[in-house]
Amino acid sequence: MEKGIFKNSIKTSSLVLGILIISLNCLHAQTAKYDEGTKQELINLSKQKWEWMAERNVDSLDVLFHEEAVFIHMGGTMNKKQELNTIKSGGIHYKHAEIKETSVRFVDNTAIILDRIRLTAVVGGNEVVNPFMVTEIYVLIDGKWKLGSLSFTRLLGD
Repeated sequence: MEKGIFKNSIKTSSLVLGILIISLNCLHAQTAKYDEGTKQELINLSKQKWEWMAERNVDSLDVLFHEEAVFIHMGGTMNKKQELNTIKSGGIHYKHAEIKETSVRFVDNTAIILDRIRLTAVVGGNEVVNPFMVTEIYVLIDGKWKLGSLSFTRLLGD
């Protein structure tokens, strides 16, 4: 009886291990299509976005931001039109983003960038400096990366 249980246990373990290996290979195949060059392209695009925001270059941002993009700030959320109008009017002037750390992850045709930054901004006429973790979500559409979401989470420390 014990030998039968042992044989079944080995068969079950082998089956589970096989499924796990197949699953990992599928996961790797989904993310392997994006190489270090693609990661660097996105990091550069993110840096360029911060420059455009500092320069209030709403024409370039309009092309980058997806029509359905959402922007999450400490004080609320905005759609694309609201964000562009806020930048253009100077309601928020993203003066300088000091990028301290960046990572890029892929899920299918979506890229998630996490930036730990120290943001100098002018809000309501007052210059403020805050540490943020910024989540940027980009979606690959017709061969171009479009920003679908930009979310600011204030950090407790620098």
